[in-house]
Amino acid sequence: MTLALRLAAKGRGKTSPNPMVGALVVKNGRIVGRGYHHGPGQPHAEILALMQAGPRAKGATLYVTLEPCCHLLKRTPPCVPTVIQSGVRQVVVAMADPNPSVKGRGIVALRRAGITVTTAVAQEEAAQLNRTYLHWVTTGRPYVILKAGMTLDGKVATAKGESRWITGPRARQDAHRLRSQTDAVVVGVGTVLKDNPTLTARLSDRPLKLAPRQPLRVVLDSRLRTPPTATVCAKQDRTKTLIVTTSRASQSRRRPLERAGVEVVSLSTKNGRVSLPALMTMLGKRGVTSVLIEGGSTVNAAALRAKLVNHVVLYLAPTLMGGQDAKAVIGDRSPKRLAQALTLRHVTVRRIGKDLVVEGDL
Repeated sequence: MTLALRLAAKGRGKTSPNPMVGALVVKNGRIVGRGYHHGPGQPHAEILALMQAGPRAKGATLYVTLEPCCHLLKRTPPCVPTVIQSGVRQVVVAMADPNPSVKGRGIVALRRAGITVTTAVAQEEAAQLNRTYLHWVTTGRPYVILKAGMTLDGKVATAKGESRWITGPRARQDAHRLRSQTDAVVVGVGTVLKDNPTLTARLSDRPLKLAPRQPLRVVLDSRLRTPPTATVCAKQDRTKTLIVTTSRASQSRRRPLERAGVEVVSLSTKNGRVSLPALMTMLGKRGVTSVLIEGGSTVNAAALRAKLVNHVVLYLAPTLMGGQDAKAVIGDRSPKRLAQALTLRHVTVRRIGKDLVVEGDL
């Protein structure tokens, strides 16, 4: 199953809104077929593994990292009939699929066909691999990652707003890798006005090379201050942009953005700004399974206060900025008591170039 999980991980950043799945066909102690899901609309891992195994699948054992599907509400045929027809003797499943269209039905169908099914093998590892998919399927909202580059004392910009570049080139490239693996990247309009970012996922800057899969660029802009000439409004044929606003925005500002090919959507407000819970619900309905928040301290604080953040990735430069007027990674007011501070779980620390990367769950 460990090998099947490694195979599944090859689909990272490519399969959304589908899960990453790996499969192996083993006969007489030898692997005779292997496969992983490459992307939406393409054959599932079990199908690829069984195709490679061919007649050798008869009497073999199929290892798969997620329960085989049995429903028709998708672009590819269900896997269960093919598994049954292959003649495999046993199926070992890492975990059941919580998708309401599956949810144990695949396992039941295999057992009814006389196939021995073993479940919950490396279940924890399988759930960790597909935590984004599992969160989206069970909550209807995307898995949210908050990412920031900061100094050791928690500053993201000077008092005058200078922030380029706090972290080094290797850390920034790692952040692009993270972008390429998420469905959408979210920033506030302040970031657009100050930095005019592209918000693309790049494999390299020299020469400029974009990742094959680009995230949806989402700008929170309650009064539509984003200029149509902003970089995030360009090249909508390659990378789509969604500007989320409120009823406070002028219609006259909306039309030029839409002429540039940008989609503009109005949502409900929270304290005069776009409601982040409403945003996540809308994105989830659109099939966005993961969101990377790269906003400033105000957006970071709002997301944390709304308890929407699932995972935190902080790039720490070996720099001390100091000063109470410098921008902190989390804005708004501090908690009155230390007990109210947020504590990360499952914390990991790694070094990348001259910087440190600290990650953890909330």
